[in-house]
Amino acid sequence: MPNIELKKMKDVSSFRKIAIGTWRTAYDPSVYGTMELRMDKAMDYIERFRKATGKRVTVTHMLARAVGEVLHKTPEANAILRYNRVYLRKTVGVFMQVVMTDEGSDKIDLSGVTIYDVPDKSLAEIADEVAVKVDKVRKHKDPALEKTRGMFRFIPYFMLNMFLRVLAFFSYTLNLNLTFMGVPKDPFGSVMITNIGSLGLDMAFVPLVPYSRVPILLATGEVRETPVAENGEVVVRQVMKVNATFDHRYIDGFHAAAMSRILKAWMEDPDQHFGVIPAQE
Repeated sequence: MPNIELKKMKDVSSFRKIAIGTWRTAYDPSVYGTMELRMDKAMDYIERFRKATGKRVTVTHMLARAVGEVLHKTPEANAILRYNRVYLRKTVGVFMQVVMTDEGSDKIDLSGVTIYDVPDKSLAEIADEVAVKVDKVRKHKDPALEKTRGMFRFIPYFMLNMFLRVLAFFSYTLNLNLTFMGVPKDPFGSVMITNIGSLGLDMAFVPLVPYSRVPILLATGEVRETPVAENGEVVVRQVMKVNATFDHRYIDGFHAAAMSRILKAWMEDPDQHFGVIPAQE
C-alpha cells in the first residue's frame, strides 16, 4: 500500500510544465515587500481617460507606465546577472501576464505580453500596444509564442529542468539571439506585473522565475474601499496593495525605497505625472 493515494494528472498546460522545470529548491535571493496605494485619484483618472479617448485604460496600464519611470530613474535596478556580474539594460521592458483558455474555461494557461521603451511612451500608446498584443496572444496569432508553447508540450518531464537552464544560459548568460529557434527576443523584459486583484485577492507574493532573469515581480491587489485615517478622522478611500518580490543580489532596501516613492507619487497624483488626458481622435 502506498504512502499517499495518487493519480497522475493529465492534460497539463504548457505553463505548468514550465513551472515544474523551473524550481528545484526553495533556496533563493528573494526579498518581499508590500505597499498600499491610495487609488481614488487614479480611478477617477481612468474614468475620465476612458470617456475622453474611448480607450480601455486599466490600473495595469498605469502601473506599467509608472514602473517604467521607476526603472528609468533607478537604472541600477534595470539589470541582469551574467557570470555573477551585473549588466545594466539599455531599455525598459514591462511584462504583463495574460490568462488564456486553450480548450475552454476549465483549462487555464498563462502567458503574457511585453512592451519595450516604456518611459518613452504615453499611457494611450501603452494601452493600444497592449490591446493589440493581447489579442494576438489570445487568438494564437503570435508566431514566436506559439512555437514556444508548442515546443514545451513535447518536452519530456525529466528534461524540463535541464532544458530551461540551458535555454537561460544561451539567452542571457551568453546573450544570444535565439529567434531563429522560435524563442522570442528578451521575452520577459525588466519587470513582471501580474494582476491578482482579478482573482479577488489583496496580497500575494510571486516567486522569482530563474530562467527569465527578471529581478522584480509585482502583484497588484484588488482596488477596494477601505477605512483609513486622514487628518485625525476615519474616512473611506479606495486602496490597492502592490506586492513586490525583489532579487536581493543586486536590488537592496535603498533601491526599493526609492522605487516605492516614485511609484506612489505617480499612482496617487496621476494628473501631474501621466499628463493631460488627450481628446478622442
